[in-house]
Amino acid sequence: MLRGAALLAGAALLGGGLQRAYMARIESPGEEERLLEGMTGFMAPPVSPLSTLLSAPRDMKTRMELLILGTQAEVCRALQEADGGAEFTVHRWQREEGGGGISCVLQDGNVFEKAGVNVSVVYGYLSEESIQQMKSRGKSLKTKDGKLPFCAMGVSSVIHPKNPHIPTIHFNYRYFEIEDTEGNKQWWFGGGTDLTPTYLNEEDAVHFHKTLKEACDKHGPELYFKFKKWCDEYFFIKHRGERRGLGGIFFDDLDSPSKEEVFEFVQSCAKAIVPCYIPIVEKHRNDSFTPEEKLWQQLRRGRYVEFNLVYDRGTKFGLATPGSRIESILMSLPLTARWEYMHIPPKNSKEAEILEVLRHPVDWVH
Repeated sequence: MLRGAALLAGAALLGGGLQRAYMARIESPGEEERLLEGMTGFMAPPVSPLSTLLSAPRDMKTRMELLILGTQAEVCRALQEADGGAEFTVHRWQREEGGGGISCVLQDGNVFEKAGVNVSVVYGYLSEESIQQMKSRGKSLKTKDGKLPFCAMGVSSVIHPKNPHIPTIHFNYRYFEIEDTEGNKQWWFGGGTDLTPTYLNEEDAVHFHKTLKEACDKHGPELYFKFKKWCDEYFFIKHRGERRGLGGIFFDDLDSPSKEEVFEFVQSCAKAIVPCYIPIVEKHRNDSFTPEEKLWQQLRRGRYVEFNLVYDRGTKFGLATPGSRIESILMSLPLTARWEYMHIPPKNSKEAEILEVLRHPVDWVH
């Protein structure tokens, strides 16, 4: 276990910056030592062996691992600075079946009740349940004796603040690669960033969606609107008739126009996480709130738990994957939540206002 701000030293070499330096110097003498020095900005050493990363610098698995490690460190640094009190606890774990991960969790801080930022890089064979899930999404998978080699990696996070006027944020960016019995490889990216407020603040919603739209627009003017709609549809709690939050962007099984172009899009989305969220945190960190507002936050967190345990693909995949680290999978759950029998907020209340938006999504930017 590792703790403290020392883990964040040198974090300027993150994501694309480290990746470019790494690829430019990969064939120079002493590369291993310099690469290790550059990685001091990460929360922990990479999951994959250094020899694997050095041997295939341009392989998408290498590039994606560097991106998600850089994203993890950048977000942790920003959250820890915003909290001003608690520090992240860091666990680097190994998976017996192949791969491992780095779980970073901050609890009981000044601003954040629970903030988790997890990286996982796992490989091995898909379970039969996971294979069936993928086939249900239209994947053509040829297996031998029910086995299918895979590699999956991603960064995922859920941030639950204490103050009910600061929204919860979730993001996840991932890469998946499988190889069928005939040696054919399939790959795809998935991910997204979405916001779940307790109370509606239209200015915050516009800022959040505008920042994501600017990231998407670098790669196509249609992408934000396509993935915003997908997000509203995906984060739908069917048994409640409500969305989990105000949405954002969401995509999955993305494998066109090319691997390079999709990776660059994912990179832009990852870079938008801090600027779309931290200004909202700073804006509301000192807002006063009542016991009634705190109660409503706890009830809304109950809805968050319902979605994550019943519908979320990542949670279902993790629970169905042999050797998964359950603590990391359930990291997204809040420390506290509440369920009350037949709780209905008064008409025209602030609580009723947010429910209306959750039932009828709004286009925040045009």
